[in-house]
Amino acid sequence: MDVDLEAAVVRQGDLVRALKEQSAPKQEIDAAVTVLKDLKVKLAAKEAASAQVKNFRETVTNVLKRRLFFVKSFKIYGGVAGLFDYGPPGSAVKDNVLSFWHQHFVVYDDLLKVDCPCLTPEAVLKASGHVDRFTDLMVKDVKLGDCYRADHVVKDFVKDALEKDPRMPAAQKEDYARTLASLDDFTADELGAKIKEYGIKAPDSKNDLSEPFPFNLMFATPIGPAGLLQGYLRPETAQGMFVNFNELLLYNGGKLPFGAAQVGQAFRNEISPRQGLLRVREFTLAEIEFFVDPVDKSHPRFGSVADLEFFLFPRSQQVNMSAPLKVRLGDAVAQKIIDNETLGYYIGRTYLFLTTLGINKERLRFRQHLANEMAHYAADCWDAEIECSYGWIECVGLADRSAYDLEAHSAASNTKLVASRNLPEPILVEEFRPVPNRKQIGICFKADQKLVLESLEKLSSEEVVEMVAKLESAGEAPLHSDSTDKTFTIKKGMVDKQVTKKTKDKESFTPSVIEPSFGIGRIIYCLFEHCFDTREGADSVEQLNFFRFPPVVAPVKCSVFSLVQNAGLDELAQSISVELRRAGLAVKTDITGRSIGKRYARTDEIGIPFAITVDSSEGGVTVRDRDSKEQIRVPVEQVTQLLADLSAGNKKWKDARCAYPAHTSSDKTDEDKTDE
Repeated sequence: MDVDLEAAVVRQGDLVRALKEQSAPKQEIDAAVTVLKDLKVKLAAKEAASAQVKNFRETVTNVLKRRLFFVKSFKIYGGVAGLFDYGPPGSAVKDNVLSFWHQHFVVYDDLLKVDCPCLTPEAVLKASGHVDRFTDLMVKDVKLGDCYRADHVVKDFVKDALEKDPRMPAAQKEDYARTLASLDDFTADELGAKIKEYGIKAPDSKNDLSEPFPFNLMFATPIGPAGLLQGYLRPETAQGMFVNFNELLLYNGGKLPFGAAQVGQAFRNEISPRQGLLRVREFTLAEIEFFVDPVDKSHPRFGSVADLEFFLFPRSQQVNMSAPLKVRLGDAVAQKIIDNETLGYYIGRTYLFLTTLGINKERLRFRQHLANEMAHYAADCWDAEIECSYGWIECVGLADRSAYDLEAHSAASNTKLVASRNLPEPILVEEFRPVPNRKQIGICFKADQKLVLESLEKLSSEEVVEMVAKLESAGEAPLHSDSTDKTFTIKKGMVDKQVTKKTKDKESFTPSVIEPSFGIGRIIYCLFEHCFDTREGADSVEQLNFFRFPPVVAPVKCSVFSLVQNAGLDELAQSISVELRRAGLAVKTDITGRSIGKRYARTDEIGIPFAITVDSSEGGVTVRDRDSKEQIRVPVEQVTQLLADLSAGNKKWKDARCAYPAHTSSDKTDEDKTDE
């Protein structure tokens, strides 16, 4: 629903009535009526388009469920909101998307792939901020205890009110419109005030609602039988790469820049899952953490994507209520619309990844985070948003997170997570090390002597200077042991300092990280919608559904049919299927002898791009393209290589059409003839 257009119709209607009551000149009234009619036509068109979008979504979803792309998990037990199972074609599409992601990013950019546990200790997620800040605002039915996401309750109430009362006063409509536009920025108090102002009740029972309060979205679980170590199912895969930074840096020869990658399950205990595959409680993430020197964020391969042109939605355009801009990527980085080359490089590679999968480039944009969306530490953040029937959906997040993550884990674990760079010229520096009085420390701390000495050795040069200065001024200084979380009091005379001078040709620094994070489930759902199409059947009455999946993501690459049930044809069809599978291609074989047209329609409906029909036991076979329905004749001994090339993208259909003769009408095997 277009709230602004609705409000404009109401305002214009009020104006027309006022003019008539005032007996205004006929010319003035007619002009106002013309404007009102134009607005009503636009509103009707918008409402019709909205209905079409809803019908389209229902059609796509019905096909996906009927052909077992996905189903609700634990369906025979009633299902669980926010959990879905991928069926055979759906899981094949997902596997193909992940395989292409691996090739496109991990292999091409020589990333270091890791596989870390889903179960994560609380200390890790405390350091990352998830324990304290990974929350949504929730309200409860005060009598029944049912839980609802606070912003969803307000949004649903407002939208429902607008739909039920088309003649609502313009001022109230404008207030509702402002509320919808500002929901994401509301605090708990502001949301609570709106719930009271609008008199919103619990959606199911109509009971009163509690005040909004933060609800942590992580699944908590104790680790170990005693339950003494608190853990969580990870809400993202990134932390495993951050905590392994030192090992990855060593594996990479101590050199920056380098990237780590991880694909795996993540978990978020959504208060009210909705929108099918778009908002779920368990999902697959594919994430990259690319570590760079904060003073040099250039990328050696940026030139390979600099000439790409696509839609960017910078914050300046959003603030001015302007449309996204089609911009050359190199210009966007040069003009600092995008902060740096490495971030720009991954935006460009993400564009290529999504459009190669089959995402419509006209319905893809990269939106920059507004100032109130960005974390204080972030240098720049963009979302790859894909338009589908639910609107513009964030599917990939691309952020320059500065050095925040490594610094947070370094401080929490007392472990240096740093890299080093060469200095322009060597410099002479002083380094201070502690000189402990072991006798006094032994007398004072007895059994803890070893622990105290180990803690002293871990002090940095600056910390040694600070401790000795405190001992001189105050007579004592604290010493914290991170391994036991104990704090000891060091007395004057127990520790002195020793200074050494050495030549230094390197300096340490905490790297910045560029993070592309891919929501695989969201990408796949948008891909389903973008690739879905219909066309007339042979009788020009029935509408046939099919998916235009590119071969790289199609769940099955080729179907193999025998034109009619015949021992010789069936044997050849089975033989071709075996050869195709040996070549690594997923194949669907059907030698039932049913109408070839119906078999084409069945395989088109799950997006199989090519079909081989064995219509002769010698000479050749017919190869059909799903999208154009064109057919060519190919010798049996060449068909496996041709299909392998087509499936891998080494050849396009137009190349095959030029290389082999078209299937002539005299021996046609398409659906138009065989369905007669």
